[in-house]
Amino acid sequence: MNKKITVLPGDGIGPEIVAEALKVLNKIGERYAHSFTYTYVDIGGCSIDKHGVPITDEGMELCKSADSVLLGAVGGPKWDNCPPAIRPEKALLAVRKELGLFANLRPTKLFPQLSDASPLKQEIVGGGIDLLIVRELTGGVYFGERKTEQVNGELVATDLMPYSEHEIERIGRVAFETAIKRGKRLASVDKANVLDTSRLWRKTMHKLAEEYTEVEYSDILVDNTAMQLIKNPTQFDVLVTENMFGDILSDEASMLTGSIGMMPSASLGSGTLGMYEPIHGSAPDIAGMNLANPIGTILSVAMMLRYSFDMAEEADVIETAVNAVLDAGYRTQDIMQDGCTKVFCTEMGDLITERI
Repeated sequence: MNKKITVLPGDGIGPEIVAEALKVLNKIGERYAHSFTYTYVDIGGCSIDKHGVPITDEGMELCKSADSVLLGAVGGPKWDNCPPAIRPEKALLAVRKELGLFANLRPTKLFPQLSDASPLKQEIVGGGIDLLIVRELTGGVYFGERKTEQVNGELVATDLMPYSEHEIERIGRVAFETAIKRGKRLASVDKANVLDTSRLWRKTMHKLAEEYTEVEYSDILVDNTAMQLIKNPTQFDVLVTENMFGDILSDEASMLTGSIGMMPSASLGSGTLGMYEPIHGSAPDIAGMNLANPIGTILSVAMMLRYSFDMAEEADVIETAVNAVLDAGYRTQDIMQDGCTKVFCTEMGDLITERI
């Protein structure tokens, strides 16, 4: 099988972690006689420096024509003062919108080898954390109208948070279908006691729940969700929510595992084309020092194989290799524990590749 992948290394540690993920992907290609063709595109701050925009039209077309997209990270203090229209993060929003990637899947799984790294007590995480947040990605306040204007002698800022029934229904179906493949439990997160968008969200989700009777469905307010993720995270299987709530909650959930560097994600649309990326940032403070944890990016490649290429066995092999390396006691600095062996970014990539 031959697959074309557009690679967006980006800024900060992006190029380092992407290089290790491609090392693993190449080994999968050797083992299973697949060929992966890579086309590299600048995105984020490095694209602003070279081209004056966070992603060029040509780069966007290369993303659209690919079988899948792999992203490292974008942004950094160097570009904090860029005009809002060309900030590095604008490229991410544009790619998601242009590719129709409305569903973001963010798994949070606590590897048993790293249970001591979790900031929560062992009696809370001892039963194992394995939840998935399904985040709506192309609607809500991030894409709504915004303005800042003078009113009665002072500046007033307004951000609109629009959602339509069809946007809610399509992300809801993704969540229900995902729940069927997991533990058949789905919690829908909203703020229906305050927001009209959340009341429409809840009404639409209830209608869908009537179709998916095999799934145990519940509603939960976003503030209670934030509390419950700390108090009792093992109660959750699949969570579905709108864009901004999902952005915040998925970062909170990632820290239950002890390091955001372990967390992959998949951004999907109605077809097989997806964008895969770790959920951490560009970490400019350690960029170029070979200290980054590439596991989140490597696991993102596993998600790519599973969701875009229908290569479940190959995805399982990568996840098994990651487990084997952790079992052997190898750790990057962010997950380092007493009695373990500290390794650099490239070494971690090599160790996982060797076990495939």
